[in-house]
Amino acid sequence: MDGQLIALQARLQHHFSDPRLLARALTHRSFCADHNERLEFLGDSVLNLAVAALLYQRLDTLPEGDLSRVRANLVKQETLHQLAVTLGLPDVIRLGEGETRSGGSKRPSILADALEALIGAVHLDAGYLAAEALVHRLFIEVDIKPTMAATAKDPKTELQEWLQGRKMKLPIYRVAATLGAAHKQTFDVECEIVELGAVERGIGASRRAGEQAAAAAMLLALKSKVKQ
Repeated sequence: MDGQLIALQARLQHHFSDPRLLARALTHRSFCADHNERLEFLGDSVLNLAVAALLYQRLDTLPEGDLSRVRANLVKQETLHQLAVTLGLPDVIRLGEGETRSGGSKRPSILADALEALIGAVHLDAGYLAAEALVHRLFIEVDIKPTMAATAKDPKTELQEWLQGRKMKLPIYRVAATLGAAHKQTFDVECEIVELGAVERGIGASRRAGEQAAAAAMLLALKSKVKQ
């Protein structure tokens, strides 16, 4: 195995039983068809659950709404990008020629997605507890405090709280289409609230940005109906 990947596993404190999972987690769709987007999907869910458990333990006096806002602060692209850089992912991410030329190894969305894919890969390689332990190690140096809840809500968090306040299920997000060349894609994302039969769409430079745009469109539609 490449020396850089061995060093990365040492930083992760996880040695992969299946090295193919590690390689896939570090592969952008511009490099080849065996890329990391499915692992990213899985890792996103594992990350949210692991961070929720961490906050439940550390911030045992905060109510649910504030815990959701702190979690949103921790799993946002900016935070994940910083963690990815600390791990050295820019040096090991596999990109196509066009994406490499356009500076993809430094792009926050690509690095944040790769970190989520790594979490998903650890989950498949060794189970949830190993992935949860990795997430907790990643955030060990992050100053987690209740005041994070005062940060302005992002659209996904605001929509989640709007629905939970009305005892409704969380929205479903799905990528409806990807547009543009592999090194400069935009993501067309749907946000669906099944109980309301409502669907809105948003476009962003990453899946995460597309979800936020779709959530913002859904919030606007819901608030407009309330005013009518």
